[in-house]
Amino acid sequence: MGQAQVPIWNVPYQRNPLFTGREDVLKRLYEALRAGKMAALSQPQAISGLGGIGKTQTAVEYAYCYRDDYKSILWIKAETDGSIISDFMTIAQLLNLPEKQEQEQLRIVEAVKRWFQEQSAWLLIFDNADDLAMVQGFLPLGSKGHILLTTRAHATGRIAKRIEVEKMEPDEGAIFLLRRTKLLDPDAPLETAPRTEQDTVREIVKAMDGLPLALEQAGAYIEETECGLQGYLRLYREQGVRLLKEHGEFVSDHPEPVATTWSLSFEKVEQANAAAAELLRFCAFLASDAIPEELFAESAADLGPVLEPVVADPSNFNAAIKDLLKYSLVHRDPETQTLSIHRLVQEVLKDQMDEEAQRLWAERAVRAIYRVFPYPEFTKWDRCRRYLLHAQVCSALIEQWEMLFTEAATLLNYLGYYLWQRGEYEQVESLHRRALAINEETLGAEHTNTAASLAHLGFFYRNQRKYELAEPLYQRALTIDKRLLGPEHPDTATSLNNLALLYKNQGKYELAEPLYQRALAIRERVLGPEHPDTALSLHWLAFSYSRKGEYEQTEALYLRTLKIYEKTLPPDHPNIARVLDNYASLLRKMNRIEEASKFEKRAREIRAKRSS
Repeated sequence: MGQAQVPIWNVPYQRNPLFTGREDVLKRLYEALRAGKMAALSQPQAISGLGGIGKTQTAVEYAYCYRDDYKSILWIKAETDGSIISDFMTIAQLLNLPEKQEQEQLRIVEAVKRWFQEQSAWLLIFDNADDLAMVQGFLPLGSKGHILLTTRAHATGRIAKRIEVEKMEPDEGAIFLLRRTKLLDPDAPLETAPRTEQDTVREIVKAMDGLPLALEQAGAYIEETECGLQGYLRLYREQGVRLLKEHGEFVSDHPEPVATTWSLSFEKVEQANAAAAELLRFCAFLASDAIPEELFAESAADLGPVLEPVVADPSNFNAAIKDLLKYSLVHRDPETQTLSIHRLVQEVLKDQMDEEAQRLWAERAVRAIYRVFPYPEFTKWDRCRRYLLHAQVCSALIEQWEMLFTEAATLLNYLGYYLWQRGEYEQVESLHRRALAINEETLGAEHTNTAASLAHLGFFYRNQRKYELAEPLYQRALTIDKRLLGPEHPDTATSLNNLALLYKNQGKYELAEPLYQRALAIRERVLGPEHPDTALSLHWLAFSYSRKGEYEQTEALYLRTLKIYEKTLPPDHPNIARVLDNYASLLRKMNRIEEASKFEKRAREIRAKRSS
């Protein structure tokens, strides 16, 4: 046993033969604690992180790894002042201090602290020191040894230097779980496991989001039930959080399963700050990573009466985040101004809600993301990208809860169109079809929102060359716009233009051109001669003239289009590059090669700038 090499030792856990990874954390701890030798005082180090992330195990491993560097390694359970005092009394007995028989407990505590101040080459570990203000009073002053804390607290102030423990990397988690289930020898590399087992165990690690305690529970369940990796993965996908409430029979170093561990933290947050608890529930219905902080303020009106006034005020918002960081329930990135939350925390939070509460928060999430996810025009792509994962989570919520309100339909349309622009076509059709169904059911077949959904779905089919599916949708949209908005409305012009593009794709040029002309006339009258939509009509009409060989008219339209775009759009807008390319193609047809090359070069520069 390791403690036989250390004269004074009371670490309550045996070394974990399955301890995996964390080499970087152990190295940083070693270097940070050794750095104290160069200073007058050694600063305490705090291993910080979410409950179940492996803080205690890391401290145990450190004690065993570096036991030869110390004369004494002592462990204190720091959950409460009572547990700390009790362990101080035990240490007094272990050290055989004269004060060990004192009736006054605080005199014993002071005697132990005095021993640490006088002696050297010791390591003192305060485990589960979540209340740092309370623990601070028990820390020896002017120490000649090393102090190590484990804590869920994110902010450690001047008490200790924080080293955060992150979730396990996929390969680390896979190795640990395979060894825990005795499917991989202790010293064997991951690559020696059968490929099917590697694939399955990686799926389990992904489902557990790399949380060591959850992986330990999974390993215990698999070993005790002999259900196998595939069986566990299948069961977890069916039952989810229920399995997180299971605790292995022989797991002694963490007395509570994942769900219970976090439930206790949730209760403490609720008692301290109701708005912080509401904020956490809201985050449970978003993507787990990169939740933009501006989302909360911009969607405050959708977040309910408790959360709305808090997120609208930066000071109150920071106070709520502070209460969540006390238990590492969220991670805050000040550089990107985003929050993240562990996926299993999300699942446990949802499991604690009844169906009505789940629906409430799901709808709040959808309305909030609708409010911040813009129509995916080029100038809004960065914002769309920032909210993409959250919009995709909301699309699943809309499906799951069969939501029927117009904001949900609009979000689905915007998301579908943005995914199409990214070249991710797999979900686009289903998103637009669902949006159309919502609008038809909530607003009726003859509504402008329904027309917009018809146009989105028609656009997708047209670009998939499913013209027979696209045409009736475009015709319906045009009919609705004419009837409800009138023949001179810009939306009617858009429907005319859409139908013209379909006819162009089908080779029905004689049908397309008069529609282009009608759309252009409407836009010039209503929007003005220098509006970007007017330029769009000019562009397509130029294409029509070019096909007929009317090059002079075509050139004039392209130049006018280019002038409008350069005046109204950002210089790297893809529409400008598109016009430059088409104009260069026209110049080549007119045998003006040198001019064509200049415009082609400009188009390439725009595309290069966009891709960089």
